[in-house]
This record gives sequence, structure tokens and C-alpha cells, in this order.
Amino acid sequence: MRILLLTHAFNSLTQRLSAALLERGHQVSVEFDIADSVTEEAVALFNPALIIAPYLRRAIPESIWSRHVCLIVHPGIVGDRGPSALDWAIQNQEIDWGVTVLQAQAEMDAGAVWANVGFPMRAAKKSSLYRHEVTQAASEAVLLALQRFASGSFVPQAQAEMAARGCARPMMQQTDRHIDWTSDDTASVLRKMGAADGFPGVADALFGQPCQLFDAWPEATLRGAPGEIIARRETALLRATVDGAVWIGHVKRADSIKLPTTLAFESESQAIAEAPLQGYWRVKTPTWQDITYEESGAVGTLHFEFYNGAMSTRQCERLRAALVWAKQRPTTVLLLMGGADFWSNGIHLNVIEAASLSGGSAADESWRNINAMNDLTLEVIDTGQQLTVAALGGNAGAGGCFLARACDLVWAREAVLLNPHYKNMGNLYGSEYWTYSLPRRVGLDAAQAIMRKREPLTARHALIIGFSDACLSGDAPTFRADVALRAAELAAAPERPARLAAKRETRARDEALKPLAAYRAEEMMQMRRNFYGFDPSYHVARHHFVRKSPASWTPRHLALHRDLNWKAQA
Repeated sequence: MRILLLTHAFNSLTQRLSAALLERGHQVSVEFDIADSVTEEAVALFNPALIIAPYLRRAIPESIWSRHVCLIVHPGIVGDRGPSALDWAIQNQEIDWGVTVLQAQAEMDAGAVWANVGFPMRAAKKSSLYRHEVTQAASEAVLLALQRFASGSFVPQAQAEMAARGCARPMMQQTDRHIDWTSDDTASVLRKMGAADGFPGVADALFGQPCQLFDAWPEATLRGAPGEIIARRETALLRATVDGAVWIGHVKRADSIKLPTTLAFESESQAIAEAPLQGYWRVKTPTWQDITYEESGAVGTLHFEFYNGAMSTRQCERLRAALVWAKQRPTTVLLLMGGADFWSNGIHLNVIEAASLSGGSAADESWRNINAMNDLTLEVIDTGQQLTVAALGGNAGAGGCFLARACDLVWAREAVLLNPHYKNMGNLYGSEYWTYSLPRRVGLDAAQAIMRKREPLTARHALIIGFSDACLSGDAPTFRADVALRAAELAAAPERPARLAAKRETRARDEALKPLAAYRAEEMMQMRRNFYGFDPSYHVARHHFVRKSPASWTPRHLALHRDLNWKAQA
């Protein structure tokens, strides 16, 4: 079936649906919803059998929905209407929620229902719920709706005829999100910030300066006067509530970009007392800790929970230090678990952009960041006494994919998406030793195709082509339990010593043929051109990315209908 995905952006949900549809043999093209005329042109060019809208910020024009079946993916239960579905669900402490696939009509979110899938609510940030429960439910609902559409006999049901508890709600305003630090308890603050995470944040002020707050974590032991900023730790500041305290990891100051809190308020933060953690062991009581280590028998596990998977120079250096420490532990298997929502997305574009805002050089910070990523990746490759496993419970992109591929084994949860390429960021060449790790796993031709096509890989497809070593089904808790069991079996396997010996021999043989330093030098020569050369594409793309600039066109590798060769063959 010819299916057009009409979307505001190629976000994780849109990528997941695109991959699922392609795997089932459908012909899929993507159009960013920029203007009615552009959308009308896309529909005319592609002539789709069905239009699916996974992520829109405005209504589909009547000129399209009146002539084509358009299925809207709404992150709410049947009867729910409005643009703040998840926000209200979190703040109202709904026990269960869902995703509804409905047909577009004149009234927003009021069309007939083609499918709906529910899920239990989890105490989590909006962005986390969207990437896990919503995306999974949306995938199931869309595939069910597609099956019903293909049958030709299914009649979608009007919402008024269904037993629905949902209702129309307005867009949530900042007045609905307001935190009163003199009366709100920790649970209330976490809920309000969680409902605003990702976008738009909670309007507030720090050090007397207006800003939007993101990325909240509870604190179990430290206390202070309500509203007082009482401690700092790496990128986060701790603010007291009436019954505890909350770590604030990221903020967006007026007319600026979202940044780690201690960077956004760099000078002000220096006057706040530090509350460092001693060592890397996971703290048992709730607190904010972005790098943690735990050990079970012969298996060591290193977690790194970096916001949106972005890794700044400092974070790369700290993670490398933790890795060096973990390699000295008496273990035989070392798990690199990443974070709950993202494993890693490589260099930190927002922190790099911030360098240019403060009179520094974004090119210099880019160079520092990629070298720190390379040092970290090299540390992984040069692990000779343990078998290393990258366990991807969350998505990975760009350099994060190749940091993972530096491990001996890559195990990915079935729902995970990988984007092992760089060119979408202004034709960035990429490093992290990908020219060494990728061809030896998938072959030179396939490696070049991955970089050229710039398409997301599902965990299943990554396994088929050899990029990864296992695709594990189940939700996040099931995945973690499966990984722990497999790691313990790997550590106890009789062939483990021989496997380690073979690993060291292979690395020595590869080094003799071509040193890793040579791969790095070649990659960095290209990266130097990206950062310091005459072509500003990387800097322009980064600037628009971090500022969330609206798209002006759909990337041609996504818009099949705008490919002249395709149009000639269609």
C-alpha cells in the first residue's frame, strides 16, 4: 500500500511507524506539514492510498481530509481532545491512558475511531512516557487500523457511540503548571515538571532570572528552606520544597536555548555549595546521579543517564574515568547500559552551541567534544580483560551508535531505534572509529549504504544486517532482567576465557594491519573540515537543531514522492 506520513517532524514515533510499515512491504513517503499548499502538493505527487499523521501541531486542511482517508494518531484515550493530552494525564494522576487512531474531520480530535490501545500510566516524565508507552501503543494501534482499512469492510465508530471517559481539554497553560515553592511538596513539583518535560517546560525563575525548568529528579536526604537553591552537582542544581528537594537538570533562559542548569547559570552556580557523590556505586536513596555502577558476581554494570542522550566534553571525560575504574574491578563481563530513554546520541550540540553564545568558539568546543568521545570509544575498544556488552534499552544515534558498536556485543530491545549516521547534521562526517567498527561488522558496501541513506534501523533489522548481536523482546523491565540473565550466563560460560583470548588476538591482528590511530586521524581530518572549513553546513544545521527552528522543507531522502527518479517510474 502507498502510505504518506504527514508529520511536523521526523521524531521517534514517526521513525518507528515508518520502519514498521516498510518492514511490512508498504511504500512509505514522508512530508513535513509546513503549509497547506505544500501538503496538497505532496498528496498530489504521491497519490497515497492512506495518509497517517503521527505527530502534527495543526489541523489537516479540508482540501485533503475531505478527499482522502487521514488517520490521526492522538496520544489520549477515546473521547480525549486537545493538544495537551499527556500533560493533563500526568498532572491529573491518571491510572491508565492510551492512544487513539481517529479519522480527520473538521473538529479537532473528534473523528471516528479506527483503533485504540491502552496502557498503564507510569510515574515518569512526559518525554519518557511518549518514547516508551505512547510509541508502543501508537505502533500497535496504527497497524491495527491499517489492517482494518485494508479489509475494506471496517466501519470506524463515532466517538459519541463509544463508552468513553475522555473529554475535551484546552491547551495546558503555564498558570496550570505553576510551582509554588512555599506550598508545593516534592511529589507535586515532580508531577508538574514531568508533565512539561521536553516541551514547554515550567515557567519559573532561578537567581531572580526568568527561565523554564526541565529534567527533575527527587532528593531523599538534603533539605533547605522552601524555594532555596541548596546545592549543586555537576550539571544540576538542588532546590528545596516544603517536604524535601528536587534536582533541576536543565533550564532554558529567556531568548536562549535549553542547557544544563549549572551551565545556563554558570557564574551564579559557583556560589552554591557542592554536594558531590563519593565514587561511582549506585546510591540506594533517591538522588540525582548521572553515572552509576553496580556489580553482581562477575558482571559489572555501568549506567549513564544523560539528558536526551547528549554527551558533553565533560560528561565524556567523566564517563571515561568511570570506565577506567570499572575495568579494574574483578569482573569478566562489563555491561554498558546507557540511560532509560536513550543509550547515547553522541556529542552535545546544545553545549557546543552555548560556546558561541558566550563569546567562545563552537568549532573549538566541537573539536574538544568529538575528541573526548573518541577517547571514550577507544577506552571501550581497548578493554582486554572483560567482555563488553552495550545493552540498548533506549534509542541511540550518531556517535552513540558507534560508541555502542565499540563493545564486543550489542544487545538491543526490540522497540529501540538506531540512527547510525551523521550526515543529517550538515553533512557531518563522523568519528568514534566508525570506519573501523562498522565495515568489519556489516561489510564496506553496507556501511557506505547506511551512511548514505541516513535511515533509522529497527533493532530487528540491525540484527539481520549484523550491526547488533541480539534483539530482545519485552518492555524495559523485561529487557533489563533478560540482559542481567544473559550477562551472567556469558560470565559463567566455559568458553569465556578462550573468547577473551581470541578477542585480544583479533585486536592485535587488526592493529598490525592498520592502527586505530590511523582510522582516527583519517576521520578527524574530515571532521576538521566540518568544524573549521569553508562550508558552514554543520554549524547552520546545529544552530537550527538546538533552536528547534521550524522545517522549511522535507529532507529529500524522506520525501520519496519528490524524487525525480521515483516520479519517472511511478
